[in-house]
Amino acid sequence: MEYIQLGNTGTTVSRICLGCMSFGTPGGPTHPWVVPEKNSEPFFKLAVEKGINFFDTADHYNYGDSEEITGRMLKKFAKRDEIVVATKVGLTMGEGPNKRGLSRKHIVETIEASLKRLQMDHVDLLYIHRLDADTPFEEMLEALDLVVRQGKVIYPAASSMWAWQFAKLREMQISAGFTPFVAMQNFYNLAYREEEREMMPYCDSEGVAVVPWSPIARGFLAGNKPAEGQGTNRANTDKMSGLFGNKQDYAILDRVQKIAAEIGVRPAQVAYAWVFSKDYVTSPIVGSTKLHQLEEAISSLDVKLSASQIKRLEAPYKPRAVMGHS
Repeated sequence: MEYIQLGNTGTTVSRICLGCMSFGTPGGPTHPWVVPEKNSEPFFKLAVEKGINFFDTADHYNYGDSEEITGRMLKKFAKRDEIVVATKVGLTMGEGPNKRGLSRKHIVETIEASLKRLQMDHVDLLYIHRLDADTPFEEMLEALDLVVRQGKVIYPAASSMWAWQFAKLREMQISAGFTPFVAMQNFYNLAYREEEREMMPYCDSEGVAVVPWSPIARGFLAGNKPAEGQGTNRANTDKMSGLFGNKQDYAILDRVQKIAAEIGVRPAQVAYAWVFSKDYVTSPIVGSTKLHQLEEAISSLDVKLSASQIKRLEAPYKPRAVMGHS
């Protein structure tokens, strides 16, 4: 396993972050396609054995199921002081007006519930799981600073938003003497590169860690085509799978598959290797519902693309509508 600093912090993380959205109770309210707890052990065992020390979950994932399973599995297979654990706050946790958002009330109450589910006294990263239009920035940032000062959160972090919003929020934190967001978890892959315009240069300039979600485009770049009846259970039920499948996407997939055949690897490994080739990327989030998918992602660290191969992969891309902010 390769390791890298988490942005400008002194914390070291593996080049792969295990996405734990894949684990929960099948048929649940947010992600019905998940792997049940009884089948999740091999994923965590393999991850730890292969040196992955970075794990990502969220309270929203089947309303806490993912956090509970992640907590139990990490307690079984890892040592707390050797791993970096991230969770998120902000998306809905059920019915009722205060079961979502980034109010002081919700952030304070949610971190307590997340820690209980994870069986931990702190998380290393707490992401805001998208922005909340109903909560003033000042209230949100003060609440995040409170849970940091209480020792329940080591670092605050953020997810998909406009670059100007992220820059403004970090400047507000710095001005107030708060710990600024240390990581950006944004939507980024070969088929969706709009983040390269402003967010990636900003993060690179400011020393913010980039932890992309969906690095293989919801499985599309692995060859999953749910619209054509060729998808996995996740691809066939994931509401975001329909984001990919236009003419441009298929042109990119075609090049991914051709280069994979040329160098003797799987298409997903080429898609991952392209993400790893970007110096501004810290640790992409890898989600898997089959063990071989995790194994392929880990082995993709050994796939080194040439400059000409990268150029071929990137050539079909043209600007597209911004996605992932909501």
